[in-house]
Amino acid sequence: MSSHGNASTASDPRQPSAAEPFVQQSVAPQDPPVDYSGFIAVMFGVAGVMFRYKLCSWVAIIFFAQSLANMRNFETDLKQVSMALMNKLNG
Repeated sequence: MSSHGNASTASDPRQPSAAEPFVQQSVAPQDPPVDYSGFIAVMFGVAGVMFRYKLCSWVAIIFFAQSLANMRNFETDLKQVSMALMNKLNG
């Protein structure tokens, strides 16, 4: 027997006529979304340097990698990312 009979469609609570398509809100280029993983990476990096906690430094590197992976304008921010990485490795 098929499970897609008339009995199952009669008890279906979904209403296709009430469905509305998703429209994504536009974001202005001067107001990019906040990069929380980058902010957390900076906070853990500062804590790792100030308090000499290796765990904080490793967590900062992990959040830095996540922030780098989610970056949208990779070409424009490459100089900033490379300088931050060099500062982290030298500090």
